[in-house]
Amino acid sequence: MYQLGRVKYLFVVPGILWVLAFTIFPLLYSLRLSFFRARMGRPQTFIGLQNYIDAFHDYRFWDSMAVTLIFVVACVTFTVVVGLGLAILFNREMRGQRLFRSLFTMPLFTSAIAVGYLGLTIFHEQVGAVNSVLISLGVAHPPAWFSNIWLARLAVVLVFTWQWTPFSFLVLLAGLQSLPEEIYEAARLDSSSGVDLFRYITLPLIAPILLTVTILQIIETFKMLDIPFSLTSGGPGAATQTYSFYVYLVGLRNFNHGYASALAYILLIIMMMVSLSFFNRMRNSYE
Repeated sequence: MYQLGRVKYLFVVPGILWVLAFTIFPLLYSLRLSFFRARMGRPQTFIGLQNYIDAFHDYRFWDSMAVTLIFVVACVTFTVVVGLGLAILFNREMRGQRLFRSLFTMPLFTSAIAVGYLGLTIFHEQVGAVNSVLISLGVAHPPAWFSNIWLARLAVVLVFTWQWTPFSFLVLLAGLQSLPEEIYEAARLDSSSGVDLFRYITLPLIAPILLTVTILQIIETFKMLDIPFSLTSGGPGAATQTYSFYVYLVGLRNFNHGYASALAYILLIIMMMVSLSFFNRMRNSYE
């Protein structure tokens, strides 16, 4: 029996080895690498915090951060607001509700790189579906989606929203369906306005879920690389070159692994600060 009891621990060994090999080791190795001047084919040289100092004097660091912040504001707003609207709309019994939920979640499980290439076929300036429809409606000069800075950014936002709105929708719908009906029955005695019910009952009750969805969408947007990579290749110029895209260029195009590791850890620190700020605000609101 003693030997049999020890056997159960062997089943968790593959999972532990996986985490050590593909999570803990890369994390620690990249942290070490961030303190070195490390380029492919050259010996590594310890330089301390110089990579981090160089990052804050790098104009491309600030440009990519500004582009990322634009996407964070736009993408998070669209995904959360549209997801909440759809969750409220489908928080009732209706025909075909289960089928719609199944179809609506499909983009969420699609590879982001594939979603970007799909967006490329939709927004292509010559043969894309959007411009083809506009031309058939008589528009003489359809939008130049990938030549105009803000149109290219809009295309990225729309494609990202299409993929990640289902996540907000599913989580917020689950939150709405978990609310007790008794509260609404009591509130309807005082007010029959749906706007008042949403403002004073629904919104305060789902606020923790809404904040959680928001912080998760912020983190996902800060990580965004696949969609700009496949949709616009970071263009026009560097108009859609996100922070993660810049880290990719530094590390895997220029092979400056030490500097790329420092850039990645700066992003990690920013994400930790944003997450802690959100969670502290949530804790203070509900204590």
